[in-house]
Amino acid sequence: MPKIDLTLPDDALTPEARSKLPGELAAALLRWEGAPDSSFFRSISWTHLHELPADAMHTADGQATESQAIVEVTTPHGALSERRRAGLAEEVTKLVLDATGWGEDAKLRVWVMCREIDEGSWAAAGEIVHFEQLREMAAAEREKVEQPA
Repeated sequence: MPKIDLTLPDDALTPEARSKLPGELAAALLRWEGAPDSSFFRSISWTHLHELPADAMHTADGQATESQAIVEVTTPHGALSERRRAGLAEEVTKLVLDATGWGEDAKLRVWVMCREIDEGSWAAAGEIVHFEQLREMAAAEREKVEQPA
């Protein structure tokens, strides 16, 4: 049940990139979590796009003169190891840079913040969801995906 919040200037993405990037980010997160590529897991992997007017972005010196992007990744505690978080951060940064066309020199202006929700603190459908339940669902989904048609 990963969630991504992407915040960037409202003029950073073309309409095509705006429709494509959220799904690419969610798919990358699923891969780095090791979740199965199934319609169920894709349906519970959400990306919310927050577009701000350029004049809403600031540094300590005042209004930002260069575009910024923040990718906040929220996962259940234990879903990503340090190695997986590092790989995810690298891939997500590349996806944002490619989608915006900002180029490699803008890497420092793409921040990826990984947040873990403590066990017992994530709920869906009005019930607490435990990480072990997600593991069990992933195993069941893997069996469905890997079964020959």
